[in-house]
Amino acid sequence: MGTKSAEKPISLPSKEESELARQASLALASRPPTELRVRLDDGRELVLPKAATSAIADVLTELAGGHAVTIVPVDADLTTQQAADYLNVSRPYLIGLLEAGKIAHHMVGTHRRIRFQDLAAFKAVSEKRRREIMEELAAQAQEEGMGY
Repeated sequence: MGTKSAEKPISLPSKEESELARQASLALASRPPTELRVRLDDGRELVLPKAATSAIADVLTELAGGHAVTIVPVDADLTTQQAADYLNVSRPYLIGLLEAGKIAHHMVGTHRRIRFQDLAAFKAVSEKRRREIMEELAAQAQEEGMGY
C-alpha cells in the first residue's frame, strides 16, 4: 500500500454552486445508476463508469446542501490531526484512543499514521453504539413517564 494524502483545502460551495449541484443531483437521482456521458467544452465526450456516477451523485447531494466535500481514498494514510478532524475530536484525545489500541495505526518514522478505512470503521462502530445508548435512554425515559 502506498501512502496517499488527504491534503487539499476544503471550501464551502457558493449559493450558486449549491443550486447547480441540486439541479444535477436531482437529474442523476431520477434515473438508475449507469455510465454517465459528459461533454467537455472542446466537444469531446467522456464516459464515466457507474461507480464514478454514484460517487458524483453523492458529492452533488452534499454540495446541494451547502456542505464542503473532500474525497479520501480508503487506503489513505492520515496524520493524527487529519484523523482528529474527521472524528471531530481533539488531537490529544485521538492519541489516547491510538495508545489504548482502540484505533489501529502504524508509525512512519516518529509519526503516527492512521489508515482511513480503520478510522471509518472505528467511527461507524462508535456511532452505532451511540445510537443504541440513545435508544436505551429514550426507552427508559418513556418507562419512567418523563415525557420523551
